[in-house]
Parts: sequence; structure tokens; C-alpha cells
Amino acid sequence: MSANDERLRDEAVQQIKRRREFWQDLVSYVIVNAGLIVVWAITGAGYFWPGWVLGGWGIGLLFHAWATFGQKPIQEDEIRREMDRLRRREGASH
Repeated sequence: MSANDERLRDEAVQQIKRRREFWQDLVSYVIVNAGLIVVWAITGAGYFWPGWVLGGWGIGLLFHAWATFGQKPIQEDEIRREMDRLRRREGASH
């Protein structure tokens, strides 16, 4: 296996892990919040207090979804540009 294939494999494994973690978080979100809604309904269905948990946790879940599916992988040209920028910054400070 070439070094490039090894790097791609490592990147693929990491992406698969991120996706699995997201889906696990989503399932937890649905199960826990469904349970809270059931408790709310059984105890009189007054003020919808589970909304606080749904909203707060939902915002975190959206950020997790963005990090997992919305962002493109880091490319070599981005790394080179950032390294060049850091080199220029280091050179300017010395």
C-alpha cells in the first residue's frame, strides 16, 4: 500500500468513526427526548419544559452534524497554504 493510500485509508477510517458517533448521538437525542416528552405528558402536560432540553441539545447536535457532514476534509493544498502563512508570520516576528 502506498503512503498516499495509507493516508486516504486513515482519513476514511476517521470519517467513518465521525459518522458513527453522530448517528449514536442522534439516537440518544431521540430516545432521551422522547422519554422526557412522555414524562411531561404523564405529569400533566403543562408548560413544555422538555423544549429546553430539545433546543439546547439540538443546537449541539446541529454543530455535530455540521462538523461531520458539512465541512469538507482538509486538503493538502490547504495545509501547504497554512504552513506558508505561518512561515511568513514567523519570519515577520524575527
